[in-house]
Amino acid sequence: MCALYPRTEALPGIEDTDLDGFLRELRSEAPLLLRFGLFVAALVFHLTPLFTIGRPFPAFLLPKEQLDRHAARLGECQWYWIKQAIFLLKLACGLCWGRNPVVRERMGLAPYGPDSNGWRQK
Repeated sequence: MCALYPRTEALPGIEDTDLDGFLRELRSEAPLLLRFGLFVAALVFHLTPLFTIGRPFPAFLLPKEQLDRHAARLGECQWYWIKQAIFLLKLACGLCWGRNPVVRERMGLAPYGPDSNGWRQK
């Protein structure tokens, strides 16, 4: 996730948010099918550097420059199923990153209020 939403001069990266807390919430609240899809998407991300940048290593072993290039090329992939997997991963990243108060402030948005727990159907 950190490779898909890196830190920039203007905005914090996903590693600057409460990523662990978000993943705990996601694990406890998301439907099984979504969690499975995210697991598969993470596998696709980590197992495809051979096809995107020609390196036979999993993505977590790549140096930062090659990891950035791999992440960028996955978004431009011609195979629809890979594009969809990366989109799902980016969607989850965006949910975590976009709810961060610092990110919202820098984009001129008010921070979210406390979670009402109103939409969950447990």
